[in-house]
Amino acid sequence: MALSDAPLLRALTGPRPEHAPVWFMRQAGRSLPEYRELRVGTRMLDACLTPDLAAEITLQPVRRHGVDAAVFFSDIVIPLRLAGVDVEIEPGRGPVFANPVRTAADVDRITAIDPLSLDGSAIAAAVGIVTAELGDTPLIGFAGAPFTLAAYLVEGGPSKEHLRARAMMHSDPDSWNRLAGWLAQVSRRFLEIQRDAGASVVQLFDSWAGSLSTADYRAFVAPHSHVALEGIGVPSIHFGVGTGPFLADMRLGGIADGVGVDWRLPLDEAAAILGPDVSVQGNIDPALLSAPWPVLEAHVRDVVERGRAARGHIVNLGHGVPPETDPDQLTRIVELVHSI
Repeated sequence: MALSDAPLLRALTGPRPEHAPVWFMRQAGRSLPEYRELRVGTRMLDACLTPDLAAEITLQPVRRHGVDAAVFFSDIVIPLRLAGVDVEIEPGRGPVFANPVRTAADVDRITAIDPLSLDGSAIAAAVGIVTAELGDTPLIGFAGAPFTLAAYLVEGGPSKEHLRARAMMHSDPDSWNRLAGWLAQVSRRFLEIQRDAGASVVQLFDSWAGSLSTADYRAFVAPHSHVALEGIGVPSIHFGVGTGPFLADMRLGGIADGVGVDWRLPLDEAAAILGPDVSVQGNIDPALLSAPWPVLEAHVRDVVERGRAARGHIVNLGHGVPPETDPDQLTRIVELVHSI
């Protein structure tokens, strides 16, 4: 089978494959015992920037679950680390920035870094190792969307409501747009590095976009995400959590080939909102991964059936794999989807 005939690519660009392809956000990592064993003694961001280690972690779930795509093992803050930003992943908390970006002077400081100066050699090396083993299985490259990256930078770390970031949009829109515009270029550069090294699909993650109003998303976020994805040259997926109120805007004016849908909105309703010329991805409820198999099986079958309403459907979760997930549940989902 040629890579262009892979079910994931056909689900995004047509014609529709015989069975829906399936992969899982955060499939590479914390739910797998082989991952936890491999990561002993290595900090998260260091693992992401060690080519043979990142490649092995990327490949582990493909070997174990038989998914239809690998997703590159990295972190959305890696391009910021490559740009020289002081960031670390604190276990149990997440990305923490030594110098938050909260003033016009802070924005001046960080945007003085040229996004094209990112040294992507470690990323490219890892992607090369992965694609050599994958053969005709696609590799998905990814990046964080400008708003989600900005939310971390402005808050200085994880936040539930991203109050400082949302406040900056209105109190200093010039600084906000300069910061988000710079982050759009950083995200795009990170995607381009993965694409040029062999990734055949890309996904832009806007994990925190659900904290925004529709008006704020349209005015302050969508234009920058559009820059990150426009003309990227490979099929693209745009995903956000809690984006139901502005789901149609997640198409970014039609440049996204697929739109990820979280667990809150049934896929047939999502397809009606998005229209006939875009594919959907999702949207198994991650909470049900811990349910008895008959409950989970019924849910997966319902998701697949509702996904038939869209142009194409990539089966996935409505968010990432929880760390306590039994890996066997994921394998059973893949087998089930491939049998339907």
